[in-house]
Amino acid sequence: MEMAEKLEQAWRWYGPADTVSLQDIKQAGATAIVTALHDIPHGEVWPLEAIRSRKALIEAAGLKWAVVESVPVHEAIKTRRTDAQHYLDNYRQTLRNVAAAGIKTVCYNFMPVLDWTRTQLDLEMANGAKALYFDWNDLAVFDLFVLKREGAERDYPEEICAEAQKRFETYTPQAIERLKNNVLMGVPGERSIELDELRESIREYADIGFDGLRKNLIWFLSSIADVCEEEGIRMTIHPDDPPYPILGLPRIASNKDDFLYIINSLDRPFNGICFCTGSLGAGAGNDLPDIFDAVKSRVYFAHLRNVKKDRQGNFYEADHLDGDVDMYAVVRALVAENQQRAEAIPFRPDHGHQMLDDLAKTTAPGYSAIGRLRGLAELRGLELGIVGNN
Repeated sequence: MEMAEKLEQAWRWYGPADTVSLQDIKQAGATAIVTALHDIPHGEVWPLEAIRSRKALIEAAGLKWAVVESVPVHEAIKTRRTDAQHYLDNYRQTLRNVAAAGIKTVCYNFMPVLDWTRTQLDLEMANGAKALYFDWNDLAVFDLFVLKREGAERDYPEEICAEAQKRFETYTPQAIERLKNNVLMGVPGERSIELDELRESIREYADIGFDGLRKNLIWFLSSIADVCEEEGIRMTIHPDDPPYPILGLPRIASNKDDFLYIINSLDRPFNGICFCTGSLGAGAGNDLPDIFDAVKSRVYFAHLRNVKKDRQGNFYEADHLDGDVDMYAVVRALVAENQQRAEAIPFRPDHGHQMLDDLAKTTAPGYSAIGRLRGLAELRGLELGIVGNN
């Protein structure tokens, strides 16, 4: 069996409306696309013709659609509501349609309500570039004084509660509104969520809890297993972002123990991992090379980015090779695993600083072109150095 020599260099693209074009992506050096039909409302079936049309557009640009990221898991499935079967049937059909179009790797997450959470989207770096930032103190401002979640103060150390009180008293109404919008930016869907809806979801997940959400994930995976195995689909769960409970919501894909539970509870090859170094790297106790070694046989996709944390656990998204994540060790491990496989592991430079000409453009948070181009160039060089030394 011929082995893959290099990782597959991919790029996330948000479709024809993305300000970063397919031509831009080719110039950045990527050869594969990671995308989804973002215009389809969550829970609805992706029509086969729409998938084929998007794939044809990508291929006409000389690129390959390598990974679907993502087919969103509807909240009715995550909570296993009475109407969950309807959305599960739709999900199964979407998977069949994706496979019929020849795309066999699907990324998804099982985070309650919020797909990701940041408190600031434009933290200015020393060189003038801008990065995404998560600050526990500002999250507490939102939680205690905007969301006004019952019992929220018990989830924060006293020093953070005190700092949140101080900040709230000095923040302008505009600053509070901006913070609220930043936190709710991670709510997927076609419209903005209202605070009352978020409070109700938090109450619903409080009843489900950590163990209940774990069971719902395994139920979901068991319910799509036959489709995945018949169609040759590999599902890859994205880690929680950030990898710890927030706003009273449970998290079940945050560390090595979580991933081992997921792959061992349904020990079938389709049940895989998206190894995201940025999400996992935000967890103080996460040893990324150790996690990768524990689950590497099920890693079918990788997101490579870096973070820098402070003593409280606040973090900003750093340059790809300059952060708390030992990117050399991670890429070396990925390269070694990749060289045991016939099909290359796709990775994408996840997020990037808003910099240079992109500072004057409106882009999806973390997904401007030039910062990711820099990241991809650095990661390609790192891989080449590692492969050349083997």
